[in-house]
Amino acid sequence: MQNTTEKSSRSAEGLYKFFIYFVLVLLAVTIIVPVAWVFMASIKQNAEFYGNPWALPAGFYWQNFVNAWNGAKMGEYMLNSVIVTALALALLLVVALPAAYCLSRFHFKGCKVLNTLFMAGLFINVNYIVVPIFLMLRDSDVWLKSHFGSGFLLNNLVVLAVVYAATALPFTIYLLSGYFATLPHDFEEAAYIDGASYFSTMTRIIFPMAKPSIITIILFNFLSFWNEYIISMTLMSSTKAPRTLPVGLLNLMQAQQSAAQYGTMYAGLVLVMLPTLILYICVQRQLTQGMTVGGLKG
Repeated sequence: MQNTTEKSSRSAEGLYKFFIYFVLVLLAVTIIVPVAWVFMASIKQNAEFYGNPWALPAGFYWQNFVNAWNGAKMGEYMLNSVIVTALALALLLVVALPAAYCLSRFHFKGCKVLNTLFMAGLFINVNYIVVPIFLMLRDSDVWLKSHFGSGFLLNNLVVLAVVYAATALPFTIYLLSGYFATLPHDFEEAAYIDGASYFSTMTRIIFPMAKPSIITIILFNFLSFWNEYIISMTLMSSTKAPRTLPVGLLNLMQAQQSAAQYGTMYAGLVLVMLPTLILYICVQRQLTQGMTVGGLKG
């Protein structure tokens, strides 16, 4: 009777594992196949799109990338996205890291209120408040023009980066605070005994210990800023305003579809995806090396 029960439990466990692996493989295929197809389409000549869409490219037609980079201004759009994303990440880390450290490691009057407010910010979708943000910046620009002769809050990459950083603060602080709260206080107490200041303890003790969480929020926010479209399109509405990569990519897709230049369009898609894939590989390698070193030390 016991053997029969063990066999049935093993068979159920094997069936469950098969189901899990099947679902994971299916999800991997649904992601890998479209990405691989876009990469293959980016090196095809335009005439090859009128045959079998799943056929392998006849050769490597790199002119698509040249046309996308120079003719469609994707190089200029990529530079704008790099500037905005890097500046937004820098502002976010400068504000979020100390804020999360103080909210999670110290108890002071108003600490619970601030934590509650940041948690409430998690339930506010930035796409719902982009119009009030635009109106606020527009009215401020009107005031600046009436008093100083010019405004700078709209169609400005720096202001766009500030908006990105501000809208990402609730999620970032919530994630970092949860991780900081799990770290033991013994390290801080030892640093205080040795004469370290609060700032030195935060930067030299806590931040290195929280490296996995910091890398995680950098990855998540990089992907969010790099692929963001609605805020950029709204705040950079002027025809002479600098465009970020997602906005430029949409313009490229509309132009190339009407001109039937599909190779250039898919080359633009590859240019958008490539930095995110490179960052993902670098982060995975960094985390793997960190886990390996931690395992060896342990």
